[in-house]
Amino acid sequence: MKVLRTPEARFDDLEDFPFAPHYVDVSDNLRMHYLDEGPRDGPPVLLLHGEPTWSYLYRKMVPPLAAAGFRVVVPDLIGFGKSDKPAKRTDYTYALHEQWLLSCLDSLKLEGITLFGQDWGSLLGLRVAGTQPDRFARIMISNGALPIGELPMSFAFRAWRAFAKYSPVGLGDDTPSGRSPR
Repeated sequence: MKVLRTPEARFDDLEDFPFAPHYVDVSDNLRMHYLDEGPRDGPPVLLLHGEPTWSYLYRKMVPPLAAAGFRVVVPDLIGFGKSDKPAKRTDYTYALHEQWLLSCLDSLKLEGITLFGQDWGSLLGLRVAGTQPDRFARIMISNGALPIGELPMSFAFRAWRAFAKYSPVGLGDDTPSGRSPR
């Protein structure tokens, strides 16, 4: 798999983002970025972003949660923010995103997790919680769901999917449209 990596300098001087970067290998040649703030022995809070955002979305939530004694872990899903970006569209699948997220959680040895999933973060977080329920203590979802295939996807979702697939705003034919490091 060909992987693109955004240079760290692209993230210099971001407003309200004083967090140290952390990285974990989630697959061969694929690195996931995450924030890890608050006491390491605090109850873990996992914040999962949607599309097209990244951990920057939670920059205002991280400090008060950490100050309240929580260990706040905020990964950038693969393809977003400071995480690596597979170069081909076909390298992005739901199953691979699930694998990459599980690899991150396993590497960090997170248990007793309070999950907050937003948008696509809810799709992945709910799936992982469904396969590993003992790992999670609480779940909160915003702008999300877990489709189980019994109903057709809404018109709005199908329109968004078509836009994301065919939009000329992107990096080229083999890269995901609209992906940017910020």
